[in-house]
Amino acid sequence: MTWKHWAVLPLVALLVAGCGSNASNDTFDLSITPASTGPAARGRQILVPEPTALKSLDSEQVVVRVSQAEIQYLAKSQWGDRLPRMVQSKLVEAFENSGRLGGVGKPGQGLAIDYQIVTDIRTFEVDTSGTDMAKVEISVKILNDRNGTVRAQQVFRGSVPVSGSENRDFIAALDRAFAKVGAEIVEWSLRVM
Repeated sequence: MTWKHWAVLPLVALLVAGCGSNASNDTFDLSITPASTGPAARGRQILVPEPTALKSLDSEQVVVRVSQAEIQYLAKSQWGDRLPRMVQSKLVEAFENSGRLGGVGKPGQGLAIDYQIVTDIRTFEVDTSGTDMAKVEISVKILNDRNGTVRAQQVFRGSVPVSGSENRDFIAALDRAFAKVGAEIVEWSLRVM
């Protein structure tokens, strides 16, 4: 080996070590299990557009509220996609898995739509300003796609205490709060359509 090769080896070793030392974020998913019994709307087809949300929620970051006016993001943790896309995907999945609709889709899938389930994510956070609580709040409008009128609207809220101090404990509580809210959204929507 020439002196040039020896001079390059420490640089290569430094680059390889730098690549291996960056810890990646833990990536998390959400779940919903709707009830399999209840009112059905098998003659209806619905569209679930992506929810709206403030910029602080419209990302892969997990929001932690540390005071009334301050939020931070959970270190070394992230959602598997932007939160609104995840909520949309899980709601579509929950409506489909209920087996009580004629069809469920997202924009661009070509369904002849009867109703849209229009949502706004207002809160999706772990509040650590007192007792650690996972809080989810989603506003829902059922929009008649034929004439543009709102058939019904309601705000759904879920709070679940966090048991533990690890990131996975925060995520597990958020998942339980979302599962409760998501299941309520599906059941309510099927009742009022």
